[in-house]
Amino acid sequence: MADLQVDLQAEPAGVQAELRRTVRGEVRFDVTSRALMTMDASNYRRVPLGVVAPRDADDVAATLAACRAHGVPVVARGGGTSIAGQATGTGVVLDFTRHMNGLLSLDPDSRTAVVQPGLVLDRLQQAAAPHGLRFGPDPSTHSRCTLGGMIGNNSCGSHSVAWGTTADNVSELSVITARGDRLRPGQDWTGAPEGLRPLVEGELARLRTGFPDLPRRISGYALDALLPEKGADVARSLCGSEGTLGILTEAVVRLVEAPSARALAVLAYADESAAAEAAAGLLPLAPLTVEGMAADLVPSTADLPRGGAWLFVETGGDTEAEARARAETVVRAADVLDSLVVTDASAQRALWRVREDASGTATRMPDGSEAWPGWEDCAVPPARLGAYLRDFRGLLGTHGLRGTPYGHFGDGCIHVRIDFDLLTDPGVARFRRFSEDLADLVVTHGGSLSGEHGDGQARAELLPKMYGDEMVALFERAKAVWDPDDLLNPGMLVRPAPLDTNLRFSVLPREPVDVVFGYPSDGGDFSAAVRRCVGVAKCRTTEVNGPSVMCPSFRVTGEERHSTRGRARLLHEMLAGELVTDGWRSAEVRDALDLCLSCKGCRTDCPVEVDMATYKAEFLHHHYQGRRRPAAHYAMGWLPRWLRLVQRTRTAWLVNSLASVGPLAWVAKRLGGIAGERRIPRVAGVTFTRSWRREVRAQTRRSVRAGVEYEETPEHHVYLWPDTFTEYLSPSVGKAAVRVLEAAGLGVLPVLPVMMRRKKSVCCGLTYVSTGQLDRAREVMRTTLDRMGMLLDPRFGDGAPPVVVLEPSCAAALRTDLPELLPDDPRAARLAASVLTFAEALERLAAPGWTPPRVDRPAVGQTHCHQHAVLGDTPDRRLRSAAGLTGELSGGCCGLAGNFGFEKGHYEVSAACAEEQLLPSVREAPKEAVVLADGFSCRTQLEQLAGVRGRHLAEVLADALDGEPADALDGEPADALDGEDE
Repeated sequence: MADLQVDLQAEPAGVQAELRRTVRGEVRFDVTSRALMTMDASNYRRVPLGVVAPRDADDVAATLAACRAHGVPVVARGGGTSIAGQATGTGVVLDFTRHMNGLLSLDPDSRTAVVQPGLVLDRLQQAAAPHGLRFGPDPSTHSRCTLGGMIGNNSCGSHSVAWGTTADNVSELSVITARGDRLRPGQDWTGAPEGLRPLVEGELARLRTGFPDLPRRISGYALDALLPEKGADVARSLCGSEGTLGILTEAVVRLVEAPSARALAVLAYADESAAAEAAAGLLPLAPLTVEGMAADLVPSTADLPRGGAWLFVETGGDTEAEARARAETVVRAADVLDSLVVTDASAQRALWRVREDASGTATRMPDGSEAWPGWEDCAVPPARLGAYLRDFRGLLGTHGLRGTPYGHFGDGCIHVRIDFDLLTDPGVARFRRFSEDLADLVVTHGGSLSGEHGDGQARAELLPKMYGDEMVALFERAKAVWDPDDLLNPGMLVRPAPLDTNLRFSVLPREPVDVVFGYPSDGGDFSAAVRRCVGVAKCRTTEVNGPSVMCPSFRVTGEERHSTRGRARLLHEMLAGELVTDGWRSAEVRDALDLCLSCKGCRTDCPVEVDMATYKAEFLHHHYQGRRRPAAHYAMGWLPRWLRLVQRTRTAWLVNSLASVGPLAWVAKRLGGIAGERRIPRVAGVTFTRSWRREVRAQTRRSVRAGVEYEETPEHHVYLWPDTFTEYLSPSVGKAAVRVLEAAGLGVLPVLPVMMRRKKSVCCGLTYVSTGQLDRAREVMRTTLDRMGMLLDPRFGDGAPPVVVLEPSCAAALRTDLPELLPDDPRAARLAASVLTFAEALERLAAPGWTPPRVDRPAVGQTHCHQHAVLGDTPDRRLRSAAGLTGELSGGCCGLAGNFGFEKGHYEVSAACAEEQLLPSVREAPKEAVVLADGFSCRTQLEQLAGVRGRHLAEVLADALDGEPADALDGEPADALDGEDE
């Protein structure tokens, strides 16, 4: 196939022209589209010739005809989360997620559904749920994996002990063969290609004896499903064939009855071997799941019973009491160190998220070093799992490797990421030796090389160890019946490429790339930061779940290049230099990053903590170095400078007046690269710091006149950070915060002394970072550190005094961007460690016994993206609860995201992000609800798109101090508040 790849890349014009002529869907042979498809979630990389997004089965047939005529291979791809390399290829990739993603019908009476291959599993589950039904298999990637991919890999998921694999839940398929035959495979040889039945009937003895008997045998072709005693089920035999036999265009799947209530028994054991040995003994109790994981994969905050490993055992029932009773029966039958039974649905979801995220968190060892798939899902008979795990641990030790097993213990299937060195020749050689030895070990225990994710390139080379040469030869003959031209996904399952070739890391630079950020979690190596993305694609979820944010632009456009994974893939190809050849000057990478909101959601929501906001800032810095930048970078990137100029010249009134004149505002926005649909926010007539100084001086004068000689000193002092937005645009937020903090018994001081000359200021550098002006950002940050002087001097104490930052994005910049841009300046780390949010300051430092004033109103709004991703909002939740602010704030992103929503060309995406969660929650809220929005961007978006005034939590509490009602939904527009603030 290597020679074929060279020829294909040299002569793409003929097949491209024919595809454009015959296919109604998208035909893309551009660099970006190809770069996005070079990898799945495996260790492998192949550069495709082009990508086709078919609209229907006719498009699929036309694609196959064109590719067959030109000798171009075809690879079917769903969500691209395959872990063995089978969703990559050198020819044309069929992307079913764009158009062929529908649920065609659902029949509750027959408990069946007709689906297209690009349908995401969660969409099917949502449609089935109102009827009390569900699709049984549920991989941890259920929010983005597709039914076609599940059928291609015979996926399983955590409930397979109850409902089996995908093959157990498929009744009929619609398939187009490589030569264009349209078949409807089912039972009793229905839909079999010519020659398949004679082949099977001539090998009945071999098929009856050549397959291991275990629930998770996914490796190889399921030719035993064609045995007469098994119903000669052609549809079932296609499941797990990894797109090598035919292209799926439609499927009839069976649904199962979902239990009305569920309970989760969490069983604690000393280690994973003890948990594994216990798992098989629980199967007679008919649980829905028996999942296992060890402490290495569990966050320290996870609320689990004491132990070193756990089984998650789910039970069902018609009532909560019945489900709980079954879970308690499981606990009594299990020999455990400790246990926990959970029936609350939200608590169960929180625990399951720990398990589901393991596919990502397992990619990092406890010390932060990298770990990789490749031997992700071997399976053995459940009764042998404990012994197998002990031998597996021994084999790791023999090869000097580490890994943390977890997975489907009830089915004898474990997942593990191993710290292979796939960057050096000796490391790759060890990867091969270990793979060969592990294959032998699995076979010794009567197991399957793959128990869920398929063989792909990772394991197919070793199938003779499991099946023997004659059975593998039979697989090749079956492939030839279905696909005599070897057009479909060549190099997979039969005649496979060697497992140590096409490794995706081989193309990356061996020397560290010169970058500006410190990347402390990646050893300062930008390549290692980009390698974080392993392709599990949690960023491709199409709906917000709970408080999550990632990835708002993908949810709006549905384009892979606008997902965190897609952008990481383009950065990978930029570093590789094969497809994306312009390096930091790449227009392809620039355009993909253009719709990144820098929300930082991926920093938390991505299981491996990809930080695309930082990568975007890094890229923009290099991309525009020595070049003219977009106008918006000067207009909004330099916002602190412009606002300081307005303050010094006392021209806020003039700026506001000019901005209110339509033609003048149009000119200003055009020159500044600002979206014409946006209104320019009003600048405060008096800055927060100036008004605060006036108030401090006035209080001092009043105290002197009143003859006050002594005032009790507060136990704690905090320094209030004058962020750009509070200082120049929303002084009311700062004044409200001072009132509440002082009411809580805190002494509030300005970061810069009152007597300092007014032209001095501090800045977190946020706007320079978000526009990639990193040299300027570091200059601003260093100046800020210098001006803070003694506050950051180690002689001040063990740490800098607490600094309260009211704007979440500025607080996040100080906590993360500051120390990562100035890693060698100890003052940066001291300041970052001292930053507190408004709620954190009240929770940690308020006077003993202080309670917030009661508001007793429902609250709506949205947690700021940077608060969610960097700062955390647990103290805010507790503060709202103590103040009687009820209800949950929505997830997602407001869409304005600092400069993003103001930039020309971003308005539609910005507004669509707001319409996803924020604006509907406000519209549907009761009349008396308070709209909370701690970020200036969020408040601006609310005012400009909904005419609603959002308020910082400090403002709401300050009003409540005097018994004043908080503004509700019909409050005054935000831009009228601080125009001439005295």
